[in-house]
Amino acid sequence: MGHYPWVLVLFTILIYSCSDVDRQSAGTVQAEVTGERKIFQAEMSKTPLPEDIQWLTNDTDPVYASPEAKKGGTLRLAIRSFPLTFRTVGPDSNAEFRGAILGNNLSLIGLYPNTMTIIPEMATHWAFGKDKKSMYFKLNKKARWSDGEPVTAHDFAYTLEFMRSKYIVAPWYNDYFAKEIDKVVVYDDRTLAVVGTKAEPDLHLKLSLSPTPRHYYGELGEDFVRRYNWKIVPNTGPYQIDAFKKGKTVKFKRKKDWWAKDLKYFKNRFNVNRVIFTVVRNENMEWEYFKKARVDVFDMNPPKYWHVKSQTPVFENGYVHRLWFYNDTTRSPFGLWLNQDRDIFKDKNVRYAFAHAMNMQKVIDKILRGDFFRLEHGYVGYGRYSNNQIKARRFDLKKVADYMKTAGWKRGADGIWAKNGRRFLVEVTYGSERHTPKLVVLKEEAKRAGVELKLQKLDPSAWFKKISENRHEVIIMGFGTNLRPSYWQTWHSDNAHKPQTNNVTNADDPDLDRMIDTYRNSLDEEERIALSLQIQEKIHEIGAFVPEAMRPYFRQAYWRWWRLPTPPATKHSGSAFSAFDSMTGGLFWYDQALHDETKKARKKKKAFAPVTIIDETYKNLTAESAEHAEN
Repeated sequence: MGHYPWVLVLFTILIYSCSDVDRQSAGTVQAEVTGERKIFQAEMSKTPLPEDIQWLTNDTDPVYASPEAKKGGTLRLAIRSFPLTFRTVGPDSNAEFRGAILGNNLSLIGLYPNTMTIIPEMATHWAFGKDKKSMYFKLNKKARWSDGEPVTAHDFAYTLEFMRSKYIVAPWYNDYFAKEIDKVVVYDDRTLAVVGTKAEPDLHLKLSLSPTPRHYYGELGEDFVRRYNWKIVPNTGPYQIDAFKKGKTVKFKRKKDWWAKDLKYFKNRFNVNRVIFTVVRNENMEWEYFKKARVDVFDMNPPKYWHVKSQTPVFENGYVHRLWFYNDTTRSPFGLWLNQDRDIFKDKNVRYAFAHAMNMQKVIDKILRGDFFRLEHGYVGYGRYSNNQIKARRFDLKKVADYMKTAGWKRGADGIWAKNGRRFLVEVTYGSERHTPKLVVLKEEAKRAGVELKLQKLDPSAWFKKISENRHEVIIMGFGTNLRPSYWQTWHSDNAHKPQTNNVTNADDPDLDRMIDTYRNSLDEEERIALSLQIQEKIHEIGAFVPEAMRPYFRQAYWRWWRLPTPPATKHSGSAFSAFDSMTGGLFWYDQALHDETKKARKKKKAFAPVTIIDETYKNLTAESAEHAEN
């Protein structure tokens, strides 16, 4: 699974520019342990493994990579900004690019993407403890860090030491790894147990830790944040950062001798030799880069690209292919998030009025061309854990008026609601030009309802910083999802009224806290499901999240020298060109012959037949959620 639990994923990539240009090669990735910095070494357990342990493995699920895949080529992708740091914890680390780094550090076990059954990653075997809070693992003897050092059980024990350290300046991780993970027990270099603080029904979703290289970090100190801001830390996955130019590019290189390359579920995957991320400041520029083949893949989810802008020669001449792929996965809670620490949103009636003033359906019809469906709430796609009775508040001028009058507001001469000299004027902060057309529609419609929106587009790094420092009024964004609904990070008061957390609405409700705590501690699946439905109802009642839209598919364009398996992605894929994700990534490959053929054809102005692939392998599985959203 290749990541730590539940991290904030922002749907706009951050911009970071630097006047100086730094380079660092993979050859500089060395252990930096001095005589003054101790190497962490967990003590071996004096208690033997349980005698009745039942080791499990999985080599029976079918291979989902193509046997036709070949190694080679360079995948060129665009990012809006340079990452603020290569650290994956601490200040400025909680941004989208961290996924590329974490995606190259495997976990103990993974999940098969179409069935969600457990499959090997770092561990070859696993077992569940009778206490329902322990899991045991046997490590693959071949497992190696990118600097050649063997991965041992001590590296997983060190993860606990690392994530609990005050020096990483990551309070959320300090808290999580103290309250949720009790200990890591080392039996020998390749056998360990991970023990949670409490029994849980879906234990494997929590206890599959990723290792942390103890030989590299050693003993941490006050200088951690500065010292490791741009360090390339050894990892266990298929790629490693090879070089970078601050503000311009980050280059990853495939490890030809990667220890896991011949494992069943990794074979014929992660095929390209290099992945290069280039900073392209805006979407229009990226589109021009793509048409000139300076970028290999382009996101076609926005309707204007799929329906209009793709009517251009590179598509019509068949040099570029289009893919529309229906997936069946959890849906991001994307929409408007209201900061309840701002005076204007302390009154629930005002929050409800704001929601009813947002004409999301007009955005879907006019800007999204009807290709999207209304997202009803923040936890769609979780099966029985999703409350399908909840409906998002629709645009309704009468309801806006009723709620505002109840809250003691009156419409001013300019038509905007006002109270005690304060107009209903709120600032909506965003970091991508892609949201501008949608927000313009919302602004026009909200004015009819007596609500004025001030649209503030920031440089993405400034946008992210504003959220992190809790200085926003309203933001448009989405979170990443998990395999089960996770509420504590986003809705519990433990994370309210402070910077650097996922509780961007500053929700602070004792009843909600009690339900979340009970949900987290429950071992009974039926109780957890019932609580999940109640929690979602309570979140809807709070009214601090206004859902926007969902799409049960992704759409991409790519140059024809890239090839995909059949089907071209998995049930849970969000992209056919995910380069690193251990569950769904690395399925594509480069075809040199097609590249040469395309190059010659373009030179001679020879056309191929246009290609649009619409893959409905999983469409029926999403029909119910799509129909629900549509209604």
